[in-house]
Amino acid sequence: MQINYKITHKTLIILLQGELDEHASLYCRTRLEKLINELNFSEVIFDLSELTFMDSTGIGVLIGRYKILKKMNKSVYVYNPNNQIERIFKMSGLYEIMPKIS
Repeated sequence: MQINYKITHKTLIILLQGELDEHASLYCRTRLEKLINELNFSEVIFDLSELTFMDSTGIGVLIGRYKILKKMNKSVYVYNPNNQIERIFKMSGLYEIMPKIS
């Protein structure tokens, strides 16, 4: 799992690469919280274009970061999930709290 980011026009874009599963969850949680707490931004986009796999642990990681961002009054979006991750987002209802953008 790799996490890269950039800030464009006050939007924090976080690129998740690899597999977001139980093995990567601690690293992912820690890295995302560090970014959230240290950077200045108005909204977050999780770019999932290079995320190859996500399981229920990954869902928990994203929901946890969503809750933190919600308390900070920040909007959260997802971008370009693959077909498997798209199914997970639809089945779990994640799109209701983190809308997909194009």
